[in-house]
Amino acid sequence: MKYTFLGGGKMAQALAQGMLRAKVCGAEDIGVADRVPAGAQSFASATAGRVMESNAAAAEAAEVVLLCVKPGDAALALEEAGAALKDKLLISIVSGLTSASLRGLAYGARVIRVMPNTAALVGMSATAMAVNSETAEADVQVAKTIFGAVGEVYSVDESLLDAVTGLSGSGPAYVYLMIEALSDGGVAAGLPRALAQDLAVQTVRGAAATVAVTGEHPAILREMVTSPGGTTIAALSVLEKAAVRSAFIDAVKAAAARSRELSGD
Repeated sequence: MKYTFLGGGKMAQALAQGMLRAKVCGAEDIGVADRVPAGAQSFASATAGRVMESNAAAAEAAEVVLLCVKPGDAALALEEAGAALKDKLLISIVSGLTSASLRGLAYGARVIRVMPNTAALVGMSATAMAVNSETAEADVQVAKTIFGAVGEVYSVDESLLDAVTGLSGSGPAYVYLMIEALSDGGVAAGLPRALAQDLAVQTVRGAAATVAVTGEHPAILREMVTSPGGTTIAALSVLEKAAVRSAFIDAVKAAAARSRELSGD
């Protein structure tokens, strides 16, 4: 099976590299088209994939077309691909562009919407996939194979994709900010910068793994390390006074609302 990417940015490269690592396909099965020549060349250097001369040529050359451009560039990319998209599987990772809009722009393509996140770069993406009653099981399996190569895939109703965008799509940025803040706190308390960052990263990694492995609610695990009158409750009291919990909730809601704005809903 042949795959082409409309857009050769970091996420497209991460997906293609994951597909190659998982032996979903070979480099000879991958192509890219990008309006910015440097973007296409960067993709080709990272994957050994082919550079196509246009979006139409890219769509013509493959059974599966992955739309990996910025939201503002999606309509033009699909317009340029034109009739070459007919009867092809179009998988879009573009935030805010609904399946209905994609079908209206994609000239008879079969459409699946997917929302990965930047952890695809290290094979640990949390990816949500939305299909509909008309989506063939073979197409679903193709999408699951592609995105399963870069992390975990969760099937959701399309109506939930804005919320997914707010949580896991934008979520890595929240965690990066938290790691940065924890590192700064360690430095303020006297730790060397490199050690503070290493400790913060491993603490976040370990806490996430503990939730995943034990299956316990995070609140129960939090209580396990919160001794009466101890250091942790002193720290948590500061976070509660600063309304950190509410800030995270509001951040997810704000990102979800912005995703809905981009879709025109």
